[in-house]
Amino acid sequence: MNNWFNKNGIHLAIIAFFVVITFAYFSPVLQGKAPQQGDVLQAKAMQKEIMDIKAKDGKGPLWTNQMFGGMPAYQIWVQYPLNITTYGIDVIKGIFPDPVGTVLLYLLGAYLLFCVLKINPWLAAAGAIAFAFTSYNFIIIAAGHSNKALAIGFFAPILAAIIITLRGRYLIGGSLLALFMALEIRSNHIQMTYYLFIALFILACIEFYHAFKAKQLPAFGKSIAYIVSGILLSVLVNAGTLWTTYEYGKETIRGKSNLTTDKAEPANGLDKAYAYQWSQGVGESFSFLIPNIYGGASSIDEMIKPESNTYKAVEKNLQGVDPRQAIGYVAQNLGTNQYWGNKPGTSGPYYFGAIICFLFIFGLFIVKHRWKWWILGTSILLLFLSFGQNLPFISDIFFDYLPGYNKFRAVESILAVVGLLVPLLAILAIKEAQDGKYDQKYLVKRLTWSAGITGGFALIIAVIPTAFFSFTQANQAQVLDALTQTLQNNRAAAMDILNGIVADRVALARADALRSLLFIVVGFGITWAFITKKMNMQLAFGLLALFTLIDLWQVDRRYLNNQNFVSKSDLDNHYQPRDVDNFISADKDPNFRVFDLSLGDPFKSAETSYFHKTVGGFHSARLKRFQELVDNQMTKSINQDVLDMLNTKYIITQDPQNGSYKMQRNATAAGNAWFVQSVQFAKNADEEMKAISSFDAKKEAIVDESFKSLIDTKRLGTGQEGFIKLTSYNPDHLTYEYSTAKDAIAVFSEIYYDKGWKMYIDGVEKPYFRADYILRAAQLEAGNHKLEFIFHPTSYYTGEKISLAGSILLLAGLGFGFYSEEKKKKKAVKA
Repeated sequence: MNNWFNKNGIHLAIIAFFVVITFAYFSPVLQGKAPQQGDVLQAKAMQKEIMDIKAKDGKGPLWTNQMFGGMPAYQIWVQYPLNITTYGIDVIKGIFPDPVGTVLLYLLGAYLLFCVLKINPWLAAAGAIAFAFTSYNFIIIAAGHSNKALAIGFFAPILAAIIITLRGRYLIGGSLLALFMALEIRSNHIQMTYYLFIALFILACIEFYHAFKAKQLPAFGKSIAYIVSGILLSVLVNAGTLWTTYEYGKETIRGKSNLTTDKAEPANGLDKAYAYQWSQGVGESFSFLIPNIYGGASSIDEMIKPESNTYKAVEKNLQGVDPRQAIGYVAQNLGTNQYWGNKPGTSGPYYFGAIICFLFIFGLFIVKHRWKWWILGTSILLLFLSFGQNLPFISDIFFDYLPGYNKFRAVESILAVVGLLVPLLAILAIKEAQDGKYDQKYLVKRLTWSAGITGGFALIIAVIPTAFFSFTQANQAQVLDALTQTLQNNRAAAMDILNGIVADRVALARADALRSLLFIVVGFGITWAFITKKMNMQLAFGLLALFTLIDLWQVDRRYLNNQNFVSKSDLDNHYQPRDVDNFISADKDPNFRVFDLSLGDPFKSAETSYFHKTVGGFHSARLKRFQELVDNQMTKSINQDVLDMLNTKYIITQDPQNGSYKMQRNATAAGNAWFVQSVQFAKNADEEMKAISSFDAKKEAIVDESFKSLIDTKRLGTGQEGFIKLTSYNPDHLTYEYSTAKDAIAVFSEIYYDKGWKMYIDGVEKPYFRADYILRAAQLEAGNHKLEFIFHPTSYYTGEKISLAGSILLLAGLGFGFYSEEKKKKKAVKA
């Protein structure tokens, strides 16, 4: 045991160091506080019905009616109890308070990778810190992108497992790859996994080329076989989540268009303008080295300081006006703030660290390993792809032709992979210098070149920033006109204020350029002292880790700091009902919908969904048909007929004069289900959409001709002499009673989704069809009957069984892998 501690003491010390610095960064968690994350609060509203049912029944439903009239719960919150990695994710989230566990995953995963690369432990710690504290990794935590953060956290361990496999340790490498890839997939952020696979595919191509060149194809083929097996096993483990996501994805806004009349609507995948909306600006890439070169986040924090140029300009030109309020007004109404790039807005830049960027350039000069070309080539490609609409001739090739690429938005997030690759080459550069392969003069010369390139650029920005950058927005002329009009045609005052804003942006860039220059000098000094043997190796590596941490820590604190934390009771009580919410909640009807127009755009917020089942909501994977309904019936003007058919019982508005909320009861809401007197057939989705633009939902049903075989018009009555009513409500199990003298067509105010919903009459499954573009309908046989809609998707239930089998295989593979490794060690000791 003592021997084990002696052998692993350094690793334990570094892990303890990681725990200490993480808790130091997130010290409010020690006071019982938690981060206030916008997306997490939105998710809390989305999940409200799911969690209420889970608390009551012990199992969450697979369908929820809280948003968009109803949608599968797959991309909101779903249990996958037979998937072993579900418990792995729970451990990561449960052992340490949020977000400590996520950052420790960043650190430990990257540390494992660098240790597998046989890098000195303290240098490996420096590399782990460089990856973990990359600004984007903290910005997404602040925003509440928890699944994305977890997915990024598994990047490094996956790469480590691939390296182990390529080195010939097939069983342990393949089984570890299966584990880490399974955890990656279970993190449920397919976009990040997809981007990682682009990098891994390029790596595989480079490794194949060198194996072919070195005539080592048999060994390479064996490694690839284990790697592919590991990936396939990870897919089996996640069969439930992948199958449901794939099946549901085809029906969402990422799937095929139903309409042909809207030429702007893509035939398949996301709308390109929507997908490219957050594209990295070409010039913004210099934020890798100088974080505030484009003003940092979309903020006015620096502008409202009394010493700022903007504050002084407002104070000078607008006598008697609070400068803070005036600056806030300009930022809110004209979109003018510290950030001056062309994104709609940003939470912060992609900052990799001045020392790391300097060492990355050093690596380009001295690293001879073939991975240098993989890192460089992949980083350039991913950088180009992050430009999106700013470099369309490259981005469009991938968007139009690479399968699956057009399913994702915010293409700039592909830089998360570059955030691992840049520190990787930086640390490999120090390892090359450590290995003693090069002459000291050779290393110092290239080190000086690297410092000259990065430090020289930082110095130029510090001295003459406007030589390369304008610091003005692309729409500066329009902003000037709008501000002039706001200031009662005082163009001189408007120009003075805008000049103040530009001057503040310049000041921010200058300050950060000097800051980066200082860290480059420090990094150069430490590395030079190490190369020339003026400093002990361990001390040099420890100092690199320390100053890398200080550099990144300071920038990260701009976007995620103690102010982001609040007491847990405040988070628990974040959603407080308004008087109108309390009034609506008193309605004992178990299933109706609310349309909240007080939010501005009811389809960009899930807040109302915390209290009611809503027509609106917010989710990036909403059903395509519902989005088409919104675009055509609720955008330019609101179609009352559509609100009626969705059983919209209450409409909330807000008085623009005094801000008070008003509630209107919709007397024409169609109810949970009703019999119609007639059916009108439509040739296609275009005709369906046109027909529901003006119709009486209670009297007629609009049905696509493809469902004609399910309707026997000869047997139909009007249904007027009968009734149908909802008797029991559960989001994925609805029970009705009905009575009719003749067969009748019933329409249900429930969203049509045939990938799991089944209809039963007196326990016997019967067919149903789609009506009114998005609702369920059925021809019901005469008599008194019990009707049930039960959501039982094969993709989930069969997928779970496959996940169980995959989980058992994964455990067996890991056990056998570690057993074989231990056996090899014992043989080696005996030998």
